[in-house]
Amino acid sequence: MNERIELLKSTIEPLRQEIIHHPVYTQMHDLDDLKVFMHFHSYAVWDFMSLLKTLQNKLTCTNVPWFPTGSADTRFLINEIVTGEESDVDPNGNRKSHFELYQEAMRQCGADTASLETFTATLQQTGKLDAAFQAAQTPIEARDFVDFTFRVIATDKPHVQSAVFTFGREDLIPGMFFAIINDIHHRFPETVSIFKYYLERHIEVDGDHHSHLALQMTANLCGDNNDLWQEAERATIDALRKRIRLWDGVARQLAEQPEVLPQLT
Repeated sequence: MNERIELLKSTIEPLRQEIIHHPVYTQMHDLDDLKVFMHFHSYAVWDFMSLLKTLQNKLTCTNVPWFPTGSADTRFLINEIVTGEESDVDPNGNRKSHFELYQEAMRQCGADTASLETFTATLQQTGKLDAAFQAAQTPIEARDFVDFTFRVIATDKPHVQSAVFTFGREDLIPGMFFAIINDIHHRFPETVSIFKYYLERHIEVDGDHHSHLALQMTANLCGDNNDLWQEAERATIDALRKRIRLWDGVARQLAEQPEVLPQLT
């Protein structure tokens, strides 16, 4: 593996561990807790695609007439990732983006989809993030997360965008979370099956194949330029801090939920 990649990994490891061991995971005990998590997380699932498509637009030619753009190796890497994220398969073999699959999982378990649907509809109509946030009453931590993603997009710097995509968005769901989901799925198999499948696809596709492609893409874009690597590192650190704040928001909401006491008979 590229030495600069390993150095960057070492630098961000404390933040990565903070995310992996975030106390929010120990606060999730049942289906209602999972619904809160999905409400916040759905914004990150959505804006992930905007970051990904920005990279594709920047690193390949998406205009007509077509001309070769950039490195063919980098074109292959980003197009391979886009194919998997934008047109994967659901449990029944139907083609869906991971975002659409996540929405389906939310509907199956009864999580709130109205907020994100209002957000995307308003954004599509107005083109204004602030108006969409206000209409959807987006939680402040999710709003900050999406705002940061679009600031990264606005840098117009592919090496920064790739670093945030690679280190700030992949391989951050810990084994503890999978154990929680497996337990909830055991109790509610007809309610969490799609979300469990989504996570399994995340491990199989995003956490393995796509992460290797993304690492190589970042290494290609930064090359031997020390300034580019430093910019990539700063942006990655900021991205991980935004993820921690997003999880803080979930933890706050879970703590504010009234405790449901068992019925006496």
